[in-house]
Amino acid sequence: MTGGSDARRSAPHVARNTGPIIDVLRGILPDEGLVLEIASGSGEHALAFARAFPHLLWQPSDADPVALRSIDAWRGAEDLPNLLAPVPLDAVAEGWLVERADAILCINMIHISPWAATVGLMRGAGRLLGRGCPLYLYGAYRRDGVETAPSNEAFDASLRARNPEWGVRRLEEVVAEAERHGLRLDAVLEMPANNLSVVLRRD
Repeated sequence: MTGGSDARRSAPHVARNTGPIIDVLRGILPDEGLVLEIASGSGEHALAFARAFPHLLWQPSDADPVALRSIDAWRGAEDLPNLLAPVPLDAVAEGWLVERADAILCINMIHISPWAATVGLMRGAGRLLGRGCPLYLYGAYRRDGVETAPSNEAFDASLRARNPEWGVRRLEEVVAEAERHGLRLDAVLEMPANNLSVVLRRD
């Protein structure tokens, strides 16, 4: 991730995956309401999504103060009326500053965080989402009965070398945790660079 002279940071993968993610989101997001993004990172996704879906209110969040400053800087540079100021939010925390959402997005967090963050994400989504509302996940996963791409094996090794609590998760374990919090698997879609879009919905 790189940064310019201001607080705005830029992640190279955002330019590659934003278009394909928007294509998937067009089929799953509600016609109106609030979308909460967990672990918004640089803020570039939030900006692109708010631009692509002007009928929805976008709430970015992150646990990292540097990320929050970057999100706010991107927001200030374009001044979209449907992009809210970012809020500090740690997925692991029992309570979040946001109390309800019509959809939740979480992109590239589950493999770059301890398992407790996934547990917290599912707990929070189960609490905030109404019946039928989506939780959208994007990232690399292992799947039972599906050969893991060599690039994802290398990615997993590099993650675990940086932090032994990180790593590419088994999708079945993520879904099982979601089910414990009232979320059911709705769709799994193949994405570029051996990533997946995973759609869960609140029962």
